[in-house]
Amino acid sequence: MPRSSISAMSDFLVKYNELGPDSAASDNYVRERLTNLRKEISELIKCRPEEVILTQSVTDGINFVANGLKMNSNSNIVIRGSTHEHPANHYPWVRVGQRVELRNLHADETGYFELDSFKNTIDERTGLVALSHALFNTGAILPVEEIGKILSEKNIPYFVDAAQTVGCISDVDVNKIKCNFMSFNGSKWLCGPMGMGVFFCRRDSGELIEPLQVGGESAIFHENKIVYKEMPARFQAGFRNWSGVACLEASLSYLKKIGMKTIRERNIMLANLLREEISKINGITLYGPEKEEKRTSIVSFSIQDKDSKTLVARLEKENMILAVRDIFTKKIVRASPHFFNTESEIQTVADAIKRG
Repeated sequence: MPRSSISAMSDFLVKYNELGPDSAASDNYVRERLTNLRKEISELIKCRPEEVILTQSVTDGINFVANGLKMNSNSNIVIRGSTHEHPANHYPWVRVGQRVELRNLHADETGYFELDSFKNTIDERTGLVALSHALFNTGAILPVEEIGKILSEKNIPYFVDAAQTVGCISDVDVNKIKCNFMSFNGSKWLCGPMGMGVFFCRRDSGELIEPLQVGGESAIFHENKIVYKEMPARFQAGFRNWSGVACLEASLSYLKKIGMKTIRERNIMLANLLREEISKINGITLYGPEKEEKRTSIVSFSIQDKDSKTLVARLEKENMILAVRDIFTKKIVRASPHFFNTESEIQTVADAIKRG
């Protein structure tokens, strides 16, 4: 997280409390932060500001759709579900599968599935398709735009988990993807705070979801019934993480000055450097697509006769943080370089891995 973002969070807390909670001045100050953040996010993913709902996590946005989508009992949901998928974009759909049919796309070890197989899986009863934009374990970017074109022609609602792409790749455009819903977090690639997430809901798709919560911020009591407010208030019952809003606003401003295209180019350069160096190791297997345009900067690998958990634990003791992830039942090591990493850091990590 940039120091300017940490300062923005601290400055917000000081100013808000100096103005006094519930004062008109503090209310205006909060509204200004919210307006600015929504504007930054809308420019980032090419949507309208009112289509930006602030949450505390990616998981929140997924559950908005999984638990709120209005469907008939004879509907089906199509997912790329397995132990090859992040639990946040798997478990909620499995639970929904207790009341509607859940259809799983067959994914190979790379995480991809055949488009023809996908076309044969959806039908007139498909109420939603839910996919990850890029995979958390290998960094493979899925063909979300091709899928979006197919679904928009059939008027099938579409959810995309963009936790691994927004902030990492340069062009995440909800209009090109043609999704109704998207969820991503403010931490990780966007360099914002924990406890901040974003849920995109297309303006004409808001009525497809029954809000999971209701409060004075999201609805009014009129003629003896609850009437929901317009978006984004419709999905935002209760207070938000106001200091987190100020922090994420500062992080987005920081990234924007660098340029998302510049960040993408540097990310790929760092990833390619790491892949090139560790590919020299005997017995290593690299995961994810060879073509750089088909992957994020995630670099995943395993080494024959080497335990992934043991390697990650040893690297952490040397102040190098990687992670253990799963591809089905296989344990692999995942590195996630971002633009702030240096070439020398990449080389240091590669050398440490080579030492076994």
